[in-house]
Amino acid sequence: MNQLLLLQAIAFATQKHRTQRRKDGKTPYINHPVHVALILADIGGVEDAEVLAAAALHDTVEDTDTTFEEIEAHFGAGVRSLVEEVTDDNTLSPQAQKQYQVDHASDLSRGAALIRIADKTSNVTDLYEAPAKNWTVERRQKYLVWAETMVNECNPVNRALEDNFWAIAEKAREQLGMRSNKVA
Repeated sequence: MNQLLLLQAIAFATQKHRTQRRKDGKTPYINHPVHVALILADIGGVEDAEVLAAAALHDTVEDTDTTFEEIEAHFGAGVRSLVEEVTDDNTLSPQAQKQYQVDHASDLSRGAALIRIADKTSNVTDLYEAPAKNWTVERRQKYLVWAETMVNECNPVNRALEDNFWAIAEKAREQLGMRSNKVA
């Protein structure tokens, strides 16, 4: 693995997200993309430097002034392509963005699907470890159901990563007072 590429991506994302906080209002935003890359490497056993770099950069275009051209200039066409696949279209409403993710989950490349699953794992973990301020239990429950639907629509790409997502989702269901979603 090209560790330098990953470290450069983390440094770039850290600079771009430097003033942002997660939805809990306290956690530095950069913790999320780093967590996504860590989930991929640690749980999913992913060693592909482009996938890990794209994981660290996955929200930069969506949430900062970063452009796809800038991603490509710094990290190459492969990383750009992965970041493009997982970047929401900000011209769509939040509900339309979520529906688009579900509708196109099975179209994602293997690398993009890995990032999406790790991203949802990180976000679902935050539902109970660092919930967004002003999010009601009902809103958190709806997010969880949507995240489960989105991951379910992804093509199988990494059993360990997928099993981990479902374990985290089950824990979130318990914390949020929801029925189990386990399939017998």
